[in-house]
Amino acid sequence: MPTAKIGPYTLPNPLIVAPMAGVTDRPFRLLCRRMGAGLAVSEMVIADSKLWHTRKSKFRLNHTGEPEPRSVQIAGGDPEMLATAARKNAELGAQIIDINMGCPAKKVCNKAAGSALMRDEKLVGEILTAVVNAVDIPVTLKMRTGWNHDHRNAPTIARMAEEAGIQALAIHGRTRADKYNGDAEYDTIAEVKAQVDIPVFANGDIDSPEKARHVLQYTGADGLLIGRAAQGRPWIFREILHFLETGKHLPAPPMDEVEQILAEHLDALHGFYGETMGVRIARKHVGWYLQTHEQGEQFRRRFNAIDCALEQRDSIQQYFEDLRNGEVFAA
Repeated sequence: MPTAKIGPYTLPNPLIVAPMAGVTDRPFRLLCRRMGAGLAVSEMVIADSKLWHTRKSKFRLNHTGEPEPRSVQIAGGDPEMLATAARKNAELGAQIIDINMGCPAKKVCNKAAGSALMRDEKLVGEILTAVVNAVDIPVTLKMRTGWNHDHRNAPTIARMAEEAGIQALAIHGRTRADKYNGDAEYDTIAEVKAQVDIPVFANGDIDSPEKARHVLQYTGADGLLIGRAAQGRPWIFREILHFLETGKHLPAPPMDEVEQILAEHLDALHGFYGETMGVRIARKHVGWYLQTHEQGEQFRRRFNAIDCALEQRDSIQQYFEDLRNGEVFAA
């Protein structure tokens, strides 16, 4: 199993929680670290610090109690604004700054940020140089394979990034035009890995231990970013680690452990966001945990109508009690 390094930091293992807006908040990051992830990157923070007073930004800038190294992703299209955001995040405790050139969302791309930046290589170069020069902590870059299938320019940008002083790259195996459709391709990631000396992390459709091993072997990558596959399944990190180390599968987590993980996750969300917002955010996470349960759909509809934290906890306890009393649990 490869050893993953980012600047001066040697990660405990090469599995990283991919930054996902609205998902990788502090409770989720801490949970995934506990479940085996070697690093968890924060949700995307908008580069314009004038917007940091918003409630959303305040939660995203909160890293209290997180294990080192703390990696914060910033997004924007203006080099000086991104440089300022990098400096301010470093002052707030970030130990790694990650530049977002991977998000395909229209609200990001329409502002010439995220993966839209890959169309403008000159601007990319200016951003990379500005951010690297702004801070004395490692700067990493997350990007896609290119703008569309005719413009897979990740290798070009990767070489620019290495020259600018970027310490590691993460590449999602889709173009911006693909969004999240179709299958990720790993040839471009392998091509990038062959052309640069800095660590390269592969991302996209890594949803099982076998797929993780295949992508590592196929691309030669130094590690993996795992995103959507960890939603409702944070134990995927320990499953992959075990498989990479032993070639054998860990048994699925027993029902009691899943209940405990989910209950603790609910408590963390309620505590972090407060009851009103925490209850709302908990609904999507519970949906992900129970998405493989045949009996989960009916329960989710009832759960989504609950607006009290204690009632949410009680309903989860009752759900698992019902499962133990005869219904089959699908892991």
